[in-house]
Amino acid sequence: MKKTSADRKNSILRTSLFAAVLVGMLIFLVFSILAAVTFGNADLSLKDVYSVIAYKLFHINSLSAYGEGAVHDVVWLIRLPRVLLALGVGMALSVCGVVMQAIVQNPLADPYVLGVSSGASLGATLAIMAGIGSFFGGNSVGVMAFIGALITSFAVLAVANMGGKANSGKLILAGMAISSVCSAFSNFVIYITNDKNASAEIVRWTMGSLGGASWERVRIMLPLTIVCALVFWSQYRNLNLMLLGDDVSITLGTDLHRIRTVYLILASVLVGFAVYSSGMIGFVGLVIPHIIRILFGTDHRRLLPLSALLGASFLIWCDVLCRIILKNSEMPIGVLVSIIGAPCFIYLLVKKSYGFGGAK
Repeated sequence: MKKTSADRKNSILRTSLFAAVLVGMLIFLVFSILAAVTFGNADLSLKDVYSVIAYKLFHINSLSAYGEGAVHDVVWLIRLPRVLLALGVGMALSVCGVVMQAIVQNPLADPYVLGVSSGASLGATLAIMAGIGSFFGGNSVGVMAFIGALITSFAVLAVANMGGKANSGKLILAGMAISSVCSAFSNFVIYITNDKNASAEIVRWTMGSLGGASWERVRIMLPLTIVCALVFWSQYRNLNLMLLGDDVSITLGTDLHRIRTVYLILASVLVGFAVYSSGMIGFVGLVIPHIIRILFGTDHRRLLPLSALLGASFLIWCDVLCRIILKNSEMPIGVLVSIIGAPCFIYLLVKKSYGFGGAK
């Protein structure tokens, strides 16, 4: 069926609008990075902040005084890694939210719907309460959380594939079952250990924080997030097909079983690294894709990059608020994101008879 002139014009208009929004959101993300690095408890001038960054990036001789000292340490070793880690984690959670929602064909899904969060929590609990993984050193809690998230994902896949190939419904049910088991084991370990200090540490970890940001974590998280986001973006046709269901995809000549498994493992690895880097942060992978779907539709060719950019900017500014909202203290970012995300999600549900298209 040939496209009419009106169809071609509409297609060009939609493409132009998408390109303009994409560039605009990319510019806003760069602005967010440059602005967020100026916020913090230490009172530094804009000149000091940007002089440190300029010297480290371009090695300008006239700025060599900013190559060391207290100002250098605050900007280069604390603030900038924290902002870039927020970028990576926000992008990762948003992208994984989009992918998870396509995998299980449920717009209410997020990166933790398949028990990944409970598995990460169990891993962290075992590290804190029982000392398991202590040979990982100072990163033992984060590493054990990552391992827990990954093992949980494989367990969900194994259970969902019992008695036949996994489909979206079986994945959700398997995720709920595995999540309950992990939560029960976590509570059991906390109960029998009866260590109030360790329990308080678990609570702080589950609230989420970017305070442990370092260049080492940024060098792991940011490249991995960008690569995975690009991989998923290249798979937008398969993700679109998942929304139609297994029966339709098979009639179109594509068996989604193997593809769904690969996507789930890749998304779980990404969520695991996000958990390792920042603890538990909810609602980002749930609310951000909703907003983009309502504004720009369900096509993953547009949905994925826009969600990635918006999620990154959103978490950067949430982290800024965490640093300045309480004087001489820091609010857990997971708490703030939930305070913002839960009402937004309720509003979206009330405002829209929401499906994948966000239309009434």
